Amino acid sequence: MTVNQSAVDGSGVQSVLAQSLADRSVRCGVCAHRCLVRPGRRGICGVRENRDGSLICLAYGRVAALGLDPIEKKPLFHVDPGSMAYSIATPGCSFHCRFCQNWEIAQGPRLGLHIPTQAMPPELVVAEARRCRARSIAYTYVEPTVFLEYALDTARLARAAGLRNLFITDGYATPEAAALLAEVIDAANVDLKSFNDRFYRRLCGGRLAPILETIRALHDAGVWLELTTLVIPGLNDSTAELRELTAWIREQLGPETPWHVSRFFPAHQMLDVPPTPLTSLLGAADIGLDAGLKHVYIGNAPQLGLENTLCAGCGALLIERSGYRARSRLTADGTCANCGRPLAGIGLGVHS
Repeated sequence: MTVNQSAVDGSGVQSVLAQSLADRSVRCGVCAHRCLVRPGRRGICGVRENRDGSLICLAYGRVAALGLDPIEKKPLFHVDPGSMAYSIATPGCSFHCRFCQNWEIAQGPRLGLHIPTQAMPPELVVAEARRCRARSIAYTYVEPTVFLEYALDTARLARAAGLRNLFITDGYATPEAAALLAEVIDAANVDLKSFNDRFYRRLCGGRLAPILETIRALHDAGVWLELTTLVIPGLNDSTAELRELTAWIREQLGPETPWHVSRFFPAHQMLDVPPTPLTSLLGAADIGLDAGLKHVYIGNAPQLGLENTLCAGCGALLIERSGYRARSRLTADGTCANCGRPLAGIGLGVHS
């Protein structure tokens, strides 16, 4: 696929993963919903439309949010610590999570909301990232699989320009989409929201199994992975579920896979649920450590001070974090100065 210059005018670009049917319906192959899209209709994401038997991605090059973020905000703690990531998002999402922080742009197309966007062809995204001296481009804020073609085109140019590509995702991709992404993505943070299929069906509008499949596929393809779980009181915080989740991470991905335990704050349609108690976050972190995970972090709770990276061998402080600022104590080749053990990750020998 070549970069589509005309798609940013709002006309969209043809989907790379779609099956046309005899009745002019189209089966989308981008996310695990695999929507059957009738002529003139759109899929669940709200940004893929059937036009005369062809599935068109309306989000190509239409940026609804952008920013220059510390990579720690993604959160990615074991990738280029202390660096900046040029971050972009279009409208649309494969989920409709009741607790979504960015629901206006994520769920706006499905809800019929007008979302202001600006045209940014892939070349401009890469040029702006380089102008801002970012070390990477992050596809984030909404589920970036919905703008798959745009992400792929941008990522290819970014890699050629020496930039990393970061995918901040819910993991609800098809194996076909995951395979395309694995060719150009360097690192991903996957939001493993729960280890309970009922949670996904009730609160997100999806299923657990495809997410686990995507995580394994990206891992097997060599993409660096970090996982985040937003701990919501009474919904996904049981000891049994967290033990099952963390055991799966260790067994399927390895003990040095970072797990970010994140504090919930009321949002969108869950304003009546209180913030996660700090004791619950500490308990979840302990479960991860008991499961054998070497790098467990607590996010959205700076008062706990549990975002530093310690050596998995000797326990020495390797990366000290305050807010989104990171100070590395790693050697130039990304190892512990105390015991010589390498820290798992990428770009760890580059200090900011």
